[in-house]
Order: sequence, then C-alpha cells, then structure tokens
Amino acid sequence: MVHIYSILTAAMAAFACFGEVASVPLEQMLRGLTPKARNVLKRATPVSPYFVLYSDAYVSTEPTGFNVFALSFLEQYGAADQAQEWEELTASQRSSILSEYEAAGISLIVSLFGSTETPTSSGYDPIDTANTMAAWVIEYGLQGVDVDYEDFAAFDAGTGSAEQWLGNFTTQLRTQLPQGQYILTHAPVAPWFSPNYWGGGGYLWIDSVVGSMIDWYNVQFYNQGTTEYVTCDGLLYNSSTTWPQTALFQIADSGISLDKLVIGKPATSAQATNGYMDPSLLASCVSEAYAAGWNAGVTVWEYPDADSSWIATVRGDTWPMPSTTTTTGTTTTSTSTTTTSTSTSTPGTTCTGVAAWTTGVAYTGGDEVTYDGYLWTASWWTENDTPGGAAGVWVNDGACTSTATARAKHRALLAPIVTPAPA
Repeated sequence: MVHIYSILTAAMAAFACFGEVASVPLEQMLRGLTPKARNVLKRATPVSPYFVLYSDAYVSTEPTGFNVFALSFLEQYGAADQAQEWEELTASQRSSILSEYEAAGISLIVSLFGSTETPTSSGYDPIDTANTMAAWVIEYGLQGVDVDYEDFAAFDAGTGSAEQWLGNFTTQLRTQLPQGQYILTHAPVAPWFSPNYWGGGGYLWIDSVVGSMIDWYNVQFYNQGTTEYVTCDGLLYNSSTTWPQTALFQIADSGISLDKLVIGKPATSAQATNGYMDPSLLASCVSEAYAAGWNAGVTVWEYPDADSSWIATVRGDTWPMPSTTTTTGTTTTSTSTTTTSTSTSTPGTTCTGVAAWTTGVAYTGGDEVTYDGYLWTASWWTENDTPGGAAGVWVNDGACTSTATARAKHRALLAPIVTPAPA
C-alpha cells in the first residue's frame, strides 16, 4: 500500500502550483493531477447533506443511499469491533474496499470511543490519545474520525473538565488530520447543547472554541427519555423542559450553524433505550425541516438494521435516491429505490445561469449543474461521473425550479479556520 504521507505530499505540491500559475484554467490543472493527488481531492470533506451510517458489524459491500460510513469503534487501547476487523484485513484488501467505497461516493471514517469509554473520568491524556488515534487513521488509510464521546459523569459534574478535554483533544486531532483532507465530526447527545445548563458550558462552549475545526455534528436525538424528540415538533422546534432549548432549530438559535446539525436516530426501537421514530414519520420531519431551510442530513445507528430501504424512506422526496440507468442495445431503462415525480420544467427557464453537465469537464465540490431537468451539486472533485450515476458524487436538489436553485445556493465549502486551543 502506498504510504498516505506520500499521497498528501503529492496533493500539496499540486495545490501549491495553483497559486503560482493563476492564468491556467482550474479545470486544466485538475485534469493534470496525478491519480494520487486526485485521491486526496476525493478525500476532501463532502458538502451537505450527510447521510451517515454507523456499524460495529462487518460490512463487506458498500451500503446504498449513504455517503459516510463510520466503522465502530476505535478505543483508547486500540481497535474494537468493526474497526478491529478493518485493521486485520490485508493492505491489499483495505485498498480494494476503499476504492469500491470511493467509486460509490462513500467516505470511510472511524468512530472513536463509544458508550463503553469514559476518556475524561478515566484520565486519558487528550493530546497523547489524539496523536495515537490520528496515527491509526493515517496508517489504515481512512478518511477521518467521528468523536463519539459519552463520558456522562464528566459532563454531569459541571466542572468543565469534559468540555476542556474535548477542546484539547479536537485541537490536537486537527493538527494531525488537516481540515479539508480529513473529516472530523462529533456525535454529542442533544441535551449537551442546552444553554445555561452545564457548568462547563456544554457543547455551546465547545463549538465556540473549536467548532470551526469540526465539520458537522451527528446529534444523538435519542436515549434521553421516552417522550424526548419523538414528534416532529419535539425534534425540530420545541424540546421539553427536561432538556430545554435542544430541538434542532433551538440549537441553531443558540448559535450552532444549522448546516452542521445532522439529525441522529436509531434504526429500530431495539437499537436504543428510547427516542426511536418510524422511518416514515422521520421522513416527514426531515421534509419539514428542509422546507424551513435545514439541509444537513441524517445519521443512524446502526447497520444492518439501517439499510438502503431505511435511508430511502427517510430521504423520501426531500433527497430522492439516485436513479440507476442501464443501457442494453437500443433500450435504456431507469430504476430507483424510491418513486419520484418527473418535472416538465426546463433548465433554461427555472435554472437560469446554471450550466448543463458536460462530459470531460472537471467539477469541484459545490459546483452546480443541470442534468435531465434537475439541479445537481457536486460533493467533491469529479470528472465524467454522470449526475444520478453510481459514483454518487452529485446531490440531487430536485426539479429545476427557483426553490431548488435557491436551496442549492445556500451550500458553501467552509474554508479551513485555525482556532487557538482552549486556555
């Protein structure tokens, strides 16, 4: 396996050339990159919506409908469950699987800690732990990490030790896993965003000091009480007095970027103590939130209970599953995991100013095109990948209407920001 450092070096050299040869069109420079450099561009953080799937059970083939897969878990002592199975594969096997997932538009990351570890209460050093875990990610070729910190005793103590630990840990992770090259997410429970509740400031404080280093939050809206976050109103607008101001839009009102708040739910009632929602009900909540300006996506625990059928239902008409088109002789057929309406609108009238997708043109994350009467946004660098095709690089924003165009315009790739470590 080619060492990851050589890949990053090749990419950085290519990026350095961009500033020196500004007169050369970006498309030409991208097409001139080596395959290694292009792989790093594929590694870059995708744009929302994020469809994140966790699993501590081995998965031999890429799941359809998701764009981020979190191997669970990497612990302080080493890899466990699916992360351990990944570690035990040969380098050739890992390389082959990574190629398959990349071709399907899925980023492979590893989830850290989980419910069985208490990093702060156990006295783990945040710097050493971050260095060790980042080294593991680099060694085994994954595309980032999800911080599933569940040290409730440390948070409940109200001393700020949990928040401080997470701030230091996140800052050190980012020194080893640079932004734009590696994904770094957190998976806090929703109550930790409650304002004026936690002695150390909770996740509102964490976001204020290291939020720019975190790509998005996979918020766990479950396991917090039998009546918590189980209706669209409770999930989106009005949390209970038990956990005040922790519904989706309430968290955003507290200053957290709405585009970084991914709704997390269990796949079945057996996957959590409480907080489960039927996929059809969740789909209606997702649709309602999207209409109100939210576009972050959905995360679920866990595969195989959460499969392609589950995510197809939840995505529904909000983010229709891509069609798969096959051609045999002169006959072309198109199939999809969900039923979607066909628009008779033409790109020239309602997607004015957005160019049609063209083969042979290199596109970068955030670029918009029209194709087959729909508006599409690229999640990362791509060339010759048809919108709606198997690569999964293009996000379907819906039929070419002014509403679809306006929603897509809200997307923007965040520039890397360096935030000083907490004092």
